Amino acid sequence: MEAATFTSATQFPTAGSSYSSSSSLHTCGSHSLQFFRRSSHKLKPSKGFSIRASSFVDDDSVVTLLDYGAGNVRSVRNAIRFLGFDIKDVQTPEDIMNAKRLIFPGVGAFAAAMDVLNKKGMAEVLCAYIEQDRPFLGICLGLQLLFESSTENGPVKGLGLIPGVVGRFDSSNGFRVPHIGWNALQIDKDSQILDDIGNRHVYFVHSYRAMPSDDNREWISSTCNYGDNFIASVRRGNVHAVQFHPEKSGDVGLSILRRFLYPKCEITKKPVQRKASKLAKRVIACLDVRTNDKGDLVVTKGDQYDVREHTKENEVRNLGKPVDLAGKYYLDGADEVSFLNITGFRDFPLGDLPMLQVLRYTSENVFVPLTVGGGIRDFTDGSGRYYSSLEVASEYFRSGADKVSIGSDAVYAAEEYLKTGVKTGKSSLEQISRVYGNQAVVVSIDPRRVYLKDPNDVEFKAVRVRNPGPNGEEYAWYQCTVNGGREGRLIGAFELAKAVEELGAGEILLNCIDCDGQGKGFDIDLIKLISDAVSIPVIASSGAGAVEHFSEVFSETKASAALAAGIFHRKEVPIQTVKEHLFKEGIEVRM
Repeated sequence: MEAATFTSATQFPTAGSSYSSSSSLHTCGSHSLQFFRRSSHKLKPSKGFSIRASSFVDDDSVVTLLDYGAGNVRSVRNAIRFLGFDIKDVQTPEDIMNAKRLIFPGVGAFAAAMDVLNKKGMAEVLCAYIEQDRPFLGICLGLQLLFESSTENGPVKGLGLIPGVVGRFDSSNGFRVPHIGWNALQIDKDSQILDDIGNRHVYFVHSYRAMPSDDNREWISSTCNYGDNFIASVRRGNVHAVQFHPEKSGDVGLSILRRFLYPKCEITKKPVQRKASKLAKRVIACLDVRTNDKGDLVVTKGDQYDVREHTKENEVRNLGKPVDLAGKYYLDGADEVSFLNITGFRDFPLGDLPMLQVLRYTSENVFVPLTVGGGIRDFTDGSGRYYSSLEVASEYFRSGADKVSIGSDAVYAAEEYLKTGVKTGKSSLEQISRVYGNQAVVVSIDPRRVYLKDPNDVEFKAVRVRNPGPNGEEYAWYQCTVNGGREGRLIGAFELAKAVEELGAGEILLNCIDCDGQGKGFDIDLIKLISDAVSIPVIASSGAGAVEHFSEVFSETKASAALAAGIFHRKEVPIQTVKEHLFKEGIEVRM
């Protein structure tokens, strides 16, 4: 939720909507005491529109979805359908008032969302719907918009139904922003939809939050601790809203949606009791996807980025089908699934329909975050039409991705930024971060070790390494590469990480060419260097070969997550075995 502007991906909002933070923005209430006081809340309906709905949707199997066009809403749609419901999209203000149950999945920026709601005449009608105590579920930004205002590119007025200001997390206390990952809830009162959680983790991804106060206390149904106790969910009557993403919280999230959609259904199964108490370390399954020599999309695995078998045929290493493996890892307990299209869209990215289909099919049954990378940059097709990196990323989001990973293009942007000191706003990193929020943008760094006798021999940050080089060198710097590790650049991993954080990256995926496929453990020296240097989450990658490697990287560095591929594909170390080991070592994980 970092975006300053908003670009629509659906038929509902207008593309490139601008906004104003002035007082002219419509607000639908000044404090929560007005919630049930119909007479004290003066609404001015749009011309030709009556607040009173003429007819309600009678079909119990229909959910009305207020999709204003930002980010990945496909996952919410898939979760609703997975639970047996059909979807009616809001096209007009009347559709809101005619809804029998309304879900508002918020992804993107506060100001842009309010601008769309106001321009479409939705804000006042949405307030009227909520004030009538009609079934409502807001998700993430769908919760934040209920408050009076936000400081995100603001101040910007919200709907004003709940007292309070939505502000940015404070990273000065050492907590990484965005808040990304599986965290625990402290349930304050009977929340109805949270009854099945049983002290388990749910998935958050946001940079802004609302704080509890005496004025909004009666609304709060749960809080979450991340530096401070912030509001994780609210409830008043039939109105619910959550800061986390139930559609990305696995079976726990599905149970929350099920309780909202089936409020009268008696669920006798007792929740599974876990030990969730704080933000969990994430275990991520990575699938390198490429076309093999027969033209089929397969999951492969590199050995220092070489994905071909060392045989006479020299065929592409084939470890399975992408959709099948992603589904398996979800059931095995992966906290996220990451796809990397290592062919990199060499020709035309939006023409790579098989990869987009992989995302679409995966998101139908995998309810944890999905990241995809490869080829996210500006392109011109064979007819001369130009496509921006933002359009490429938007297609990924529409197909089911929650985050996109940028590699080579982020290196070029960082080099230019370090040379000029100017943020042009034109790089793929800056464009996507501005529109979809920095939490939606991962920068993948692919460095290799360059050993040194003296750390002063280079202008880049060097560190003393645990294992000396081939000639006894005690130091190394980490040279960044592009094009799948084939080309070295004159920029270090330390310098690149600092630069991309300033340009808007929300997370860093930190690979290491030297460790890739070796199974000897993560490069602790590199991961410590980068995770100490930035205030955004860092994902450790490359080199995992045993469960002890995961506990080592979490114990000795500030990594927020650890990613592996080959050991999962070859069934050498199951994901659940990794988590059981981490749990025994006293490291918080989602079980």
